[in-house]
Amino acid sequence: MRLGSIAKVMSKATVLAASLACLSLPANAGSGIEVEMNQAKIVKLARAADTIVVGNPQIADAAVQDASTIVLTARGFGVTNLVVLDADGNAIVDAQITVIRQTASSVRVYRRAEVQTLSCTPYCESSYKTDAERTSEAEMSTSQ
Repeated sequence: MRLGSIAKVMSKATVLAASLACLSLPANAGSGIEVEMNQAKIVKLARAADTIVVGNPQIADAAVQDASTIVLTARGFGVTNLVVLDADGNAIVDAQITVIRQTASSVRVYRRAEVQTLSCTPYCESSYKTDAERTSEAEMSTSQ
């Protein structure tokens, strides 16, 4: 086989492998709503909502802005769900909510069992910590 033919076969094999890898992902991969701790996210609805349910309000809270706008606020780390129903009981939204830690402009300093989170925007200063963040850091330091 010539070098050009080998390259074409390798290229086709790479494309086939990438295609198969995409097919093996779960249907809901990448779906859901991510909210950073101490942040809020606006969710626009396709139609007016009648009922709003958050699976675990200790992780996230939903406030109604108007009939088609919800504001999600991160309360604690973890995963919960959001269900929004219209007046007829039909689902408008049925999504997973994941509360994540902000990593883009923060630095974590570990000193033995102590963890300090610094907000670096642009200068590094000690950041505000919610009870959920303090609990998370305490659990991480005891597991080490």
